[in-house]
Amino acid sequence: MLMHPDLMLSLANDRHRELVAESERAHLLAGARVARRARRALKAKEPTGNLASCERSVAVPAR
Repeated sequence: MLMHPDLMLSLANDRHRELVAESERAHLLAGARVARRARRALKAKEPTGNLASCERSVAVPAR
């Protein structure tokens, strides 16, 4: 089947745009994932102040 050159160029340009959009989307998601991990790391710090216990609570078996 013979394709018209303009049609081939249009298909190639469309495919190129799809690849660029997919790459950009992956880059944005990776950046968001890194930022999210950084925020979670900040929240995971040990509590401080008067209400924080000095020892961690551990389950003690009954005698």
